[in-house]
Amino acid sequence: MLLESLRTAVLEANLELVRRGLVLYTFGNASGVDRERGLVVIKPSGVDYDDLRPEHMVVTDLHGKRVDGTLNPSSDLDTHTLLYRAFPAIGAVVHTHSEFATSFAQSGIPIPPLGTTHADYFYGPVPCTPDLTDEAIQSRYVHNTGQAIVDHFVTNNIDPMAVPAVLVSGHAPFAWGKDPHDAAHNAVVLEAVAKMAYKTLTLTPGHKGVSQALLDRHYFRKHGATATYGQ
Repeated sequence: MLLESLRTAVLEANLELVRRGLVLYTFGNASGVDRERGLVVIKPSGVDYDDLRPEHMVVTDLHGKRVDGTLNPSSDLDTHTLLYRAFPAIGAVVHTHSEFATSFAQSGIPIPPLGTTHADYFYGPVPCTPDLTDEAIQSRYVHNTGQAIVDHFVTNNIDPMAVPAVLVSGHAPFAWGKDPHDAAHNAVVLEAVAKMAYKTLTLTPGHKGVSQALLDRHYFRKHGATATYGQ
């Protein structure tokens, strides 16, 4: 079976979203990329998670052309493939409609870094893209969703590896990582951070967030050449 290990990893990432309560029914999707082959493995569209098997995963090239698999790929495929082309360091992408992160997306506001849990994973706010224009929605909507993400990161000089998630305004979050497990992990943490941010802002409206010193301390203890966290 083509890309068997990546298919298995992508399936496991999708199932992790279910286990962690980030998706309902057939919502959400995860994908992974084999950079050497230039191939993407993604969840099929509209298939119940209980029925998913590695062989059901769909393989496409980096422009969304199906290479292997009999099922239709996720309807968000064009967003995933655009992110892979634009962000060459990422190895997997996850999309959910998790409750709290989606609430921020629907409100059109970023998730501010209010504490050290956020700082451990995201080096600054989790951004929210501008609203798509009517023209963008009515034409290549899924592609234009990805383009809005890329444009926002480029325009605002945001490193996608330092902030491995985004909120699409009026829609929902995307997260990514070095591999499918890492991307799913980041999506789970994103939802936890969004929930804490919602509660913090409810208790303390206008909270200014953590200091730059505390953000630096917690982010760089887990990331980069000087990281000290773990074994």
